Formats: sequence, C-alpha cells, structure tokens
Amino acid sequence: MLRLGYKASAEQFDARRLLDYAVLAEGCGFDSVFVSDHFQPWRHTGGHAPSAIAWLGALGASTSRIVMGTSVLTPTFRHHPSMVAQAFGTLGQLYPGRLILGVGSGESLNEVPATGAPWPEMKERFARLREAVRLIRQLWTEERVSFEGAFYKTERATIYDKPEEPVPIYIAGAGPMVAKFAGRAGDGFICTSGKPWELYRETLLPNVAAGLEEAGRAGDYDRMIEMKVSFDTDKARALADTRNWAALALSPEEKHSVEDPLEMERLADALPAERAASRWIVSDDADAHVERIRPYVELGFRHLVFHAPGEDQERFLRLYARAVLPKLRAAFG
Repeated sequence: MLRLGYKASAEQFDARRLLDYAVLAEGCGFDSVFVSDHFQPWRHTGGHAPSAIAWLGALGASTSRIVMGTSVLTPTFRHHPSMVAQAFGTLGQLYPGRLILGVGSGESLNEVPATGAPWPEMKERFARLREAVRLIRQLWTEERVSFEGAFYKTERATIYDKPEEPVPIYIAGAGPMVAKFAGRAGDGFICTSGKPWELYRETLLPNVAAGLEEAGRAGDYDRMIEMKVSFDTDKARALADTRNWAALALSPEEKHSVEDPLEMERLADALPAERAASRWIVSDDADAHVERIRPYVELGFRHLVFHAPGEDQERFLRLYARAVLPKLRAAFG
C-alpha cells in the first residue's frame, strides 16, 4: 500500500499555524502527518520550534483519520527514554493505531543548547540510540523495569498508562550501521530524499534488508522517506521557496558542530541559489514531478512524506492534493 504524508515543519511555523496546516492536510486527503522535533530551528530569523510531543496531542484531538508521528525525535539527550516512553504511551492510549514514534541519533543544534552537554561522536550517539529503543520497549511491555545500561538506568519504573498495543518505532538513518539497526530493531525506516542515488540503492536499503534478515523478520515493514518537493504552477516561485531551507544543502561536515541557529543561517545564506535548491524536486509540471518521484517508489519506499519549503503551505496542500496526489496513487497504487 502506498501512503502519502505531509511533513509539518516545526522549524518554520508556530504551533497554531502548523496545526491548521496539518488539519488541512487530513482534509485534503493526505494519509499521515509527521512533525520534526527541534529545540532550535535551522534559521534564527523567523524561526520556530514548538514542542513536538505537546503538538501531537493537539493534532490527535483535532483530526480523526491521519497517522501521525515524529520525524524525528531524539530520545537520548534532552529527552530521556523513560519520559519518551511515558509520553508516547499516553499518546498511543489516546489515539490508538494512529501514532508512530520516529527516532534518530540527534543533532548538536538541538541537544547541546538545551542541555549544555558535550556533543559526542557518532559511535556514542548510536550506542545511546540502541539502548534507548531497548529501554522504551521494555517500559511499554514489562512491569517495574529495573534497567542497568551504559547510559540509562531505571529502578522499579512502571509506565502505568500504556496503549493496548505498543506504538511502532521507526528509526531514521543516513548510514549503513543505523540502517541495519533499523531493519533489525525498528518497525520502519526513515530517511530523506535528494542525496546521492547510490546512498539509497547501495547502502541504506540493502542494510535495512540485511537487518531484517538477521533478525529473521518478515511481513509488514514501512520504508518511509521525506520527499523534499517544491511544486507550484509558477516554477520561479517554486525555486525561490527553497531559499528558506538552504541549510539542508550544507554537507554533514559543514554543519556537524554548528549549535547556533544564527551561525547555521549565515552558512545557509552564503550558498548560491543553485546549491540551495539542490535537495529539492522543483517543478511546475505534475507529470514530470511524478516521474522524478518514481525512482524512490521503485526502490521500495512506500510511505512518502512531502516536505514543502514555501511560506504558503495552504496553497501547497491544496495544489498538491489536486494535481499530484491522484497521479501518484494512479501510478503506484
């Protein structure tokens, strides 16, 4: 089954506007809404960072059909895994069958300013993520959990309000080790579009498959991708809209240790327009747009969550629902 979702950009809009757009997405026929969990935005000027956990509670109460979740939350630094288990246990009880916990290893931009803690290398961040996922699952399925890990401990901890079924955990990754872990331990995998094609074909998806095989798992497994799309009847406008999200075009090396939105904004604004738009499918033609998306679907991504960069999200949602979503469903089922 193909699922088509909307990415709620918490770095770009305040909580109320973001909620209005997400409710509109359900009304326009999108299947899911995923929200980013940032403590600080990519840009200081005009930036926002509402709490994703609190916002999901409002989204669930304001909608009736869409699946909703985080893409992604970091359960290892400013969010302790026990608190994540409690919060998503409550949300899962309130909105059964509609919630997904998407997790990742985090970014210094969000974790360091909020905690003052030093930012560790990827080896430690990945170890923390593995341990956090294990602890969250134990808290959802066991009583009085005494957990002794390398990074986290609990003592006779109980989540008293659990959903009837544990909330699915999707794991985001951009490299082979995390992708394999996502296959081995996750209920789904999350990545983003616009990167070198070989990354998906030769690294990410093969490692997800290897993780699934290693764990002896079969059946339903969601391969989700955030699609960076700037679609408008005016192509010049679609291109200009990407400027606000130029930071996505910065390499991991360029932004790895940047912890200040003002500095991230400076680096992004220094990029030429062509590079600023490089992560995005920029189009004014629906058929051509679908063909740009086709390779991702044919690789095996069946849950596409569309992230649009423009300020006029209502315009995007209505136009995309009318011009593009029907073509995607007709082409791919």
